[in-house]
Amino acid sequence: MIFQGTGGSNTKTGLVFEGKTDLSEFLSNQRGYKVENGNVFYKNELVGRIFKKFGLYKFLKELNIDWRPLISKRLLPDDCIFVIIANTLFVIECKFQRVAGSVDEKLQTCDFKRKQYQKLLSKANIEVEYIYLLSDWFRKPEYKDVLDYIHSVNCFYFFEYIPLIKLGLPVPEND
Repeated sequence: MIFQGTGGSNTKTGLVFEGKTDLSEFLSNQRGYKVENGNVFYKNELVGRIFKKFGLYKFLKELNIDWRPLISKRLLPDDCIFVIIANTLFVIECKFQRVAGSVDEKLQTCDFKRKQYQKLLSKANIEVEYIYLLSDWFRKPEYKDVLDYIHSVNCFYFFEYIPLIKLGLPVPEND
């Protein structure tokens, strides 16, 4: 699927939402990709590093960045990948919903969170992209305003699927 909902469904070229998505597992199953200890290789070349929750803070420590003077509370991403060639950290938050609930309001926090992540990584000159991976529940008309807002603050969302190309990762060649 493409940005904001319609399009192809080639599940070999993007991260597919399955209720609980794991970026490492997905990439490991793609031709040419290998993930070892969070390091992402494509055709044996290091192309990225994956972090979950507290793993991001180990990366910050490697960069000699102390998060405490920069933000007041830790952010714990569902998944994120630092794509080396893009010099960008892609924060991926998965939101799965089957009934109305508190996730509705959480979608409105993307601008604040993206700016917090940018504060953390600005000393390393690393860009930040904030992406929601949403279940089809959020296609309902009552989410139009919040989805418009997400886009208006330079954050992104995808339904059920994120194309590898959006993450700046190589797309495996077809057979």
